[in-house]
Amino acid sequence: MANTPQSKKRARQNETRFAINKARRSRIRTFVRKVEEAIASGDAAAATAALRAAQPELARGVTKGVLHKNTVSRKISRLSSRVNALNA
Repeated sequence: MANTPQSKKRARQNETRFAINKARRSRIRTFVRKVEEAIASGDAAAATAALRAAQPELARGVTKGVLHKNTVSRKISRLSSRVNALNA
């Protein structure tokens, strides 16, 4: 358990950041899931719209330090290629 005032404060800050990051990760996963569901249903227009909505969310995850930039780049690339294959 935290003993010093500094470590107690850090523990409080960590709890707050954990809650914020958890919500952010959940939001990102929801956007990605919507893209995958649109791809699975075969609706090219919905998949394109969902991907356009998901890209800024994923990028925001990088700037906020929730996800690594290469991870997001890979996810966007793979989703984009699947949506493009659906459109073709």
